[in-house]
Amino acid sequence: MASFSSSMRGGRGRKFKSEINVVPYIDVMLVLLIIFMVVPPANSPSVINLPSAEKSALPPDDFIQVVLKPNATLSIGVNGKNSSAPQDMPDRTALLRALRTMHADHPAYPVMIAGDKDAKYDDVIQLISEAKKMGINRVGLATK
Repeated sequence: MASFSSSMRGGRGRKFKSEINVVPYIDVMLVLLIIFMVVPPANSPSVINLPSAEKSALPPDDFIQVVLKPNATLSIGVNGKNSSAPQDMPDRTALLRALRTMHADHPAYPVMIAGDKDAKYDDVIQLISEAKKMGINRVGLATK
């Protein structure tokens, strides 16, 4: 009879755990922490917010215009009373020679550089620097 009563009880009874297993939650939190540490932030420090330029009260009537296009095409021309059609230049050295001769012909004319928004910023800065080295004091940027 003793064997019958032990089989009725089922031997050791199963006890249910009433605790929450937090190990999977800790694993998920560590994975999320690693992901947030590795993924770069959305605002990149390489993006520069450039200031906007206001139009001057009186833009010059006569000027030498240099145009930089995004496909590395360069052109130069004189705008104003003695205007000439813009000439396409094959490279930077030819453009600088033409700029030097135009500045010698019209020393009072300022130089306006019209760089396309998709043109390299370094090309515009290099052109401004080379114009200043030639002795051209009035160099400006054409804006919309």
